[in-house]
Amino acid sequence: MSGHPYEVLAAQRLLPVLRNADADEAVRAATTLLAAGCRAVELTTSTPGWVGAVARTVELADAHGRPALIGVGTVTTAAQARAALDAGAAFLVSPYPAPEVREVAARREAVFVEGGFTPAEIASAVRACGAAKVFPAHVGGPGFVRSLRAVLPDAVLIPTGGIGPDEVPDWIAAGATAVGIGSGLPSDPDALAAVFARFGPARPGRGAPAGHGAAAPERRP
Repeated sequence: MSGHPYEVLAAQRLLPVLRNADADEAVRAATTLLAAGCRAVELTTSTPGWVGAVARTVELADAHGRPALIGVGTVTTAAQARAALDAGAAFLVSPYPAPEVREVAARREAVFVEGGFTPAEIASAVRACGAAKVFPAHVGGPGFVRSLRAVLPDAVLIPTGGIGPDEVPDWIAAGATAVGIGSGLPSDPDALAAVFARFGPARPGRGAPAGHGAAAPERRP
């Protein structure tokens, strides 16, 4: 499998989104997820000391010995984007359109999953970066993603917000490339590993258009 975040997310299907009380807790949570078979993990700027947590977790590997792909979410300013990339983040995520972040990502040739809710916002993010975070996803439900997929067949779509692990299959069937999960994952290591093993590698026809992540998308002004 390619190490590009889009391909990793399309195969992993779940993107854990960590909002922790402090950096140490974030590192422990990320370490547990990596040991359970997860490779891509999203830390967030809402965690105190998040820059240090990113710098510590990017050195980790997953259960198969592959380098962890640590992303940073809730990135809304140029300063946050620069700090995340300087700490080694593999990708950036915003909760809504963030022109400052898009500019930094383009300049640094970094992967950016820009947030949006309306079709126009999502299409704009996809045109710029190839991907969009659909947020808050629970408002529109899987049917909204199904409609977006019909007009954005090659986009990386990652619905996030108000989605539990048991609901993930419905979102994947609707066309989601991967699903952001902020809560509800089991704490037991064996149960957590079973969650990631349940979905397995993505296949064309299961909501991950073929070819996603083979290369960084062309950036457009």
